Amino acid sequence: MIRFASLFIVLFLFWVVLSGFFTAFLLGAGVLSALAVAYFAARMQFVDHEGYPVQLSPGLLVYWPWLFLEIMKSAWAVSKIILSPALPVSPTMVKFIPGQRSVVGLVTHANSITLTPGTIAIEVQHDEFVVHGLTRESAHGCVDSEMNRRVRRFEGQA
Repeated sequence: MIRFASLFIVLFLFWVVLSGFFTAFLLGAGVLSALAVAYFAARMQFVDHEGYPVQLSPGLLVYWPWLFLEIMKSAWAVSKIILSPALPVSPTMVKFIPGQRSVVGLVTHANSITLTPGTIAIEVQHDEFVVHGLTRESAHGCVDSEMNRRVRRFEGQA
């Protein structure tokens, strides 16, 4: 029930943020739409510990701002490489063992790597990630990285 209620609240707040209007009709439509989507998600058994991991929500409030800053720093670094006349690229692939234990943690880590410009998670398994980097430094920066530690913390592993 807590997952259903929190999903409804998140969907309704998303509706309000995207709408930007606070008339009774639009707020009522938002409530009905959020209830309908939450109901259908629950009927499709999407609202479970993996599909909607509400227990990880507090960690997201810390992880997302950090990830956003990392994406900005990486985008700046990739822009400098692209605009450099020498074009100092050194495409590299690395394999490493991620520190996450849950599927949600593995997916979060792989998606975070891919969201960061200059790197992409090519292959993801429980025991190994294969990452391609635009430069040798960006690829090797994924191995035993701060991102790995932060996703472990987000996942609940200190």
